[in-house]
Amino acid sequence: MSSARDRQRRRDELRRKDLQRRSVLAGEASAAAAEVESALSTSTGPASTAAAFFDVDNTVMQGASIFHLARGLHRRKFFTTRDIVGAAWKQAYFRFVGVENPEHVEAARNSALSFIAGHTVQELQEVGEEIFDEAMADRIWPGTRALAQMHLDRGERVWLVTAAPLEIAQIIARRLGLTGAMGTVAEHVDGVYTGQLVGEMLHGSAKAEAVKALAAREGLDLSQCSAYSDSANDLPMLSLVGHATAINPDVRLRHHAKANGWQIRDYRTGRKAARAGFTAGLIGGAAAGGLAAASALREKRR
Repeated sequence: MSSARDRQRRRDELRRKDLQRRSVLAGEASAAAAEVESALSTSTGPASTAAAFFDVDNTVMQGASIFHLARGLHRRKFFTTRDIVGAAWKQAYFRFVGVENPEHVEAARNSALSFIAGHTVQELQEVGEEIFDEAMADRIWPGTRALAQMHLDRGERVWLVTAAPLEIAQIIARRLGLTGAMGTVAEHVDGVYTGQLVGEMLHGSAKAEAVKALAAREGLDLSQCSAYSDSANDLPMLSLVGHATAINPDVRLRHHAKANGWQIRDYRTGRKAARAGFTAGLIGGAAAGGLAAASALREKRR
């Protein structure tokens, strides 16, 4: 019995180390892309050592950006109904059943952005612009946008940090006039997506790794920086900075924010807040995967 427990502990430790390695790789790749984007910006004067980091889904935007992306891509025949169902099953299986079959988890990870395999970076960027206008522009929370503008007015840089594909995150940031964005990096060769991720989805601890990597690259003092999110999944990122704010928080994050004296801002009311909080918790852990795509399919059938 003891030997079996030891083997299980070793397997768990190996999985933890692999996740950490992937998270660091994802964070560094996303930070590198954000640094390039920052260098191309038109900002003048010395850069502030303070900056602000905003989660996107239910923080900057009502709902999940990947939901709107998946629905838009499905309408444009980027993937089939069978692809959606397969991705949804892989994500739901290990997220809700809790069975961590290594091969199944690997398949779920690799399926997260497999729907863009064979398409070009330019194609996704062009379609992403259209989808933003169709489904995202009117869903930006005015209160959160005002907070981002407040930081910009102070001379601070503002980045989005999201599990959504990097290219979509950059579109949202550019349309809102922000400094840039960090998102899940999809591998591409000669401008064509392979369907694989660089490291891990930019989720949970990977977001914290991205913020740390960008701070090192940009000379930021994290104790002067701010971070905003709706989800307890982002506690690693929120805990890095000197000023954390819970926006439209889920139950766990609200409790944590109150216990730690963090500011809470809620732009929802009544049943809408309760429903949105539940949905955020449901979708958050698989933000770049099949669950959101499955939601898009259900929405299409209504």
